[in-house]
Amino acid sequence: MNLQLNDLRASIDRLWNDSILERLEAYIRIPNKSPNFDPEWEAHGHMEAAVQLMAEWCRAHAVPGMGVEVRRIAGRTPLLLVDVPGELPGSVLLYGHLDKQPEFTGWAEGLAPWTPVLRDGRLYGRGGADDGYAVFSSLAAILALKAQKVPLARCVLLIEACEESGSVDLPAHLAALGERIGDPSLVVCLDAECSDYQRVWCTTSLRGDLIGRLRVRVLTEGVHSGMGTGIAATPFRVAQQLLARLEDPATGELIPKELNVEIPPDRRAQIAVTAGVLGKDVAGKLPWTAGAHAISADAAELITNNTWRATLAVTGADGLPPTATAGNVLLPEVCLKLSLRLPPTCDAEAATQAVRSLLERDPPYGAAVSFEADPGVGGWNAPAFAPWLSDAIDLPRIRSTDAKRCTPAAVGRFHSWVCWAGNSPARSSSSRACLGRIPMPMGRMNSWMWITPRN
Repeated sequence: MNLQLNDLRASIDRLWNDSILERLEAYIRIPNKSPNFDPEWEAHGHMEAAVQLMAEWCRAHAVPGMGVEVRRIAGRTPLLLVDVPGELPGSVLLYGHLDKQPEFTGWAEGLAPWTPVLRDGRLYGRGGADDGYAVFSSLAAILALKAQKVPLARCVLLIEACEESGSVDLPAHLAALGERIGDPSLVVCLDAECSDYQRVWCTTSLRGDLIGRLRVRVLTEGVHSGMGTGIAATPFRVAQQLLARLEDPATGELIPKELNVEIPPDRRAQIAVTAGVLGKDVAGKLPWTAGAHAISADAAELITNNTWRATLAVTGADGLPPTATAGNVLLPEVCLKLSLRLPPTCDAEAATQAVRSLLERDPPYGAAVSFEADPGVGGWNAPAFAPWLSDAIDLPRIRSTDAKRCTPAAVGRFHSWVCWAGNSPARSSSSRACLGRIPMPMGRMNSWMWITPRN
């Protein structure tokens, strides 16, 4: 079938402007923070408001035979299930989530987490891109293809409400669904990014996660700094010494051998190709403050750090008062939240044990030290690409005789990452390999696709 790309784009743009944008703005206004950040989420009702907003929109844009259901399990977040019948054998699963990260601070002037702002063609507000657009994008793409009478496989849209808390409720929902999802040959995960809009990008690996809280206590209560400093070490200094066991403060290299892996040759080759394509854009995508720059000028080194090396970030702290109210007090305790990204093939359980032992062993000055870790999430590394997959991704570029087809202007803002493997990917940051030149029409936002080849 000859797909009319201009009509496809016009159809999606029309639906986006006439209906989706307004619903996304309404969704941004809902402070439905993930359960880890709002333990009273059920009583507050924000998650229910968000899932009902999306379910109502889906029902208003249903195709014949389509089912829309809000699934519930006592004590767990809801799940939105949309089942679109198809004309072809098989099924496709399209995944997204509707829960949000907390609001944080540091929003630019005129912007705020729960206030949608449309500026220069971009919609700002908490959750719009992560991951509120997913259900709208999925159904918009299906509707546009249906309008052109393109035969499709059955499409199942699955939107969970616990992803930002580690998807702890998702297994229970999947178990309750049983055989209803079927055996998808394609899974589209609309919760990612891509490096530019001119190429197809392929996910080849995902880093794992290790989140924990490092607590250091030196005194039973705070004392005047004039009386205590020089006698007692500050808990912050003790924490610094402990972190230096874990990370080289000059280079950012993670020291424990349990957190380092051998990078496969094919991944090194892909990193080199990707670095050659992106160059300065690898670092240029970040919002640097004036004068600041990346830790290396080598694009390949930055990609390697970002995809195959363990990294540490301190993402929060307790025990440190705001500077405006901080008096001359030697604080008794500090607690730092540590976020470690683990290499794709790193053993998350072994890494957790190694980090805990390293931080808690022989504490400086006999301080009370503990490291409380959440369950570690292992990474994922795809098998080598099968020839059929590489050929399928690259085929549009090979067959294209019209140079305009290789530009985003011809196909709209559609772009995807593609990967395949024998098990589901862990959520985390990812390695990217440039494999083609045609963005794929799967939605108005970024997505990646996970393909399981059949025998």
